[in-house]
Amino acid sequence: MTCPPPTPLVEEPDGIRPAALAVRVLTATLYGLAILASIIAGPLPTALVFAVMAGLAAGEFYAMQRREARLPNELIGVAAAAGMPLSAALWGLSGVMSVVTVLAAAALIWHTLIRRVSTADTAETIFGALYTGFLLSYLVLIRTFDGGLTLSLALVVSVWASDVAAYFIGSTIGRHKLAPHISPKKSWEGFIAGVAACVAVWVLVPLLPWSTIPLSLGIPCGLGVAVSSVIGDLAESRMKREAGVKDSGTMLPGHGGFLDRLDSLILACLVAYWILVWGGAS
Repeated sequence: MTCPPPTPLVEEPDGIRPAALAVRVLTATLYGLAILASIIAGPLPTALVFAVMAGLAAGEFYAMQRREARLPNELIGVAAAAGMPLSAALWGLSGVMSVVTVLAAAALIWHTLIRRVSTADTAETIFGALYTGFLLSYLVLIRTFDGGLTLSLALVVSVWASDVAAYFIGSTIGRHKLAPHISPKKSWEGFIAGVAACVAVWVLVPLLPWSTIPLSLGIPCGLGVAVSSVIGDLAESRMKREAGVKDSGTMLPGHGGFLDRLDSLILACLVAYWILVWGGAS
């Protein structure tokens, strides 16, 4: 008599380790206070803080690419990444596009002059700056809106709420893997919790007496930000897997590098901006 194959065991959640959590919370608190203070202070302080973060994140991105035997131009890329948020505060979207134009021109000149540079190297140089500085510039642009203080705070807080809810629910009860080949610890339970937390923040925004957006705009913002933040997180996770690294850097204890901490926010800035603009909140 042939015995039936054993029933595959459901993988248990990893659980929350208190020591690691304490370091993670402390780093996140200091990082969060710096961002919140800059947003409250105004568009230019917001741009200054995110220019520094974008430059550091771009540097981490290029370091990962060098592990894959590519030769991006960090000088051009980091300068452009840092310049885009500043241009957004000073000259709006046209200022950002001016930096993008200079970035493309500089990268092409570099590609033409240096024989050992490949097309992939030039493409990585441009992409790294766009991935970090260009996308983060949209948060600065949102800060310049009427009611931009509330909207930019809602964007940042909703991404954080989504991350926290996904982390705690995924760590405690998450059993169904969301993208096991990219980020094995992410679960559908965590994803659903993250979406719910993000939407809840954006549903509260229209209820504020000084709010400039209706509930009909808050809900799509919440859904768009929630989904795009997860895509941004997974995209960066795949980049790290391709480069063979666990973290993009080491500057933020408990979180890795700046790119690790910004990955959920990067794409969400772009999505939130255009949903708000198309909804009339500019």
